Amino acid sequence: MAESSTATTLELFFDLVFVFALTQVTALMADKATWHDLGRGALILAVVWWCWVGYSWLSNLVQADEGLARTAMLVAMAAMFGVAIAIPEAFDDLPGGVHGPTVFALCYLLVRSVHLWLFWIVARGDAALRAQLLRFGLTMAGGTTLLLAAAQTSGTAQTLLWVAAVVADYGGTAVIGVRGWRIESAKHFAERHGLILLIALGESIVAIGVGINELAISLPILIAAALGLTIAACLWWGYFDTHALMAEHALAKVRGDHRASMARTAFTYLHLPMVIGIVMLALGLKKVLNYVAGADGHTLTDPLYGPPLWAMFGGTALYLLAQAAISWRCNRAFKTQRIALGLLLIAVVPLMALLPALASLGVLAAMMIALIAYEWVHYAAYRDGIRHAEAH
Repeated sequence: MAESSTATTLELFFDLVFVFALTQVTALMADKATWHDLGRGALILAVVWWCWVGYSWLSNLVQADEGLARTAMLVAMAAMFGVAIAIPEAFDDLPGGVHGPTVFALCYLLVRSVHLWLFWIVARGDAALRAQLLRFGLTMAGGTTLLLAAAQTSGTAQTLLWVAAVVADYGGTAVIGVRGWRIESAKHFAERHGLILLIALGESIVAIGVGINELAISLPILIAAALGLTIAACLWWGYFDTHALMAEHALAKVRGDHRASMARTAFTYLHLPMVIGIVMLALGLKKVLNYVAGADGHTLTDPLYGPPLWAMFGGTALYLLAQAAISWRCNRAFKTQRIALGLLLIAVVPLMALLPALASLGVLAAMMIALIAYEWVHYAAYRDGIRHAEAH
């Protein structure tokens, strides 16, 4: 694959399944919106994300829409769709039908197996990459075995097995190191992660619409929807204005193991908390829209509180803090303003629980607008230089 390669339509088609998976996770968490539900949602997102990132590395080495890779991607997409369908029953099996947790685990195993098999074929003649794939296969076996075991349990034991599966995958990959892994195109790799983040932001917009589905439109609903869209726009701006370009340029400047290390840390690992943050925000937005619409007996004066409030503010904070970590890893840039706002968002949650839900949403929107405005003015020359260089 050439350094200037870009994402193919098949890769974008593959990503559509991820859209459905995010919607499923948001709906699962929003059902009762307890801390337990949020924790389970985060675990499912970690597992689903691990499926996706594996193919982002694979498609960086092989043209995804050509030859055997095309068929393998479509098979993996079907298996991933099975994972997404089984998300509502990933932990608790519903009466009737096949066993949901087992279906989830087996579909996950198929997604991972197709990935490893195709990667092995692509690595023909590359001894270092094949050696790494053998080590990676051990982490995959550990993670999938633990998920299969979790499918046969319930309660705390099940949750702990899920945590162990995530640790086996993420931790095992960290332990085996980066020697042998390859990133052929920094542009393609950065673009793929940018597009999947855009898809996640789309989920926050979907949550706004779903939150008012089948409810009479009112002025408070329109105001809440506008505020929610404003926050989503600020998250988009904060990533795609210059952050994504700077990360891509940093990745393009390094080679070999250094590039693989940066790709693993800044993209594979640190983009996950950004996606989780967006999904948590989507949950909060969905709940606020229900409040202002008067659903479930709520009124305009009712405050948003507990896990949904923490999800809305904490999810946004997680997004900003992960961005700051990526900037440090890629460019050794310390984004003080984003770290400060992230911490402030967490600190003000107890106060926001005293305000009506619509007011707390307005405060969050105002804080995000303030951040974007500050960076627009304070870094104007630096920003123009980055975007001007990209244009040429």
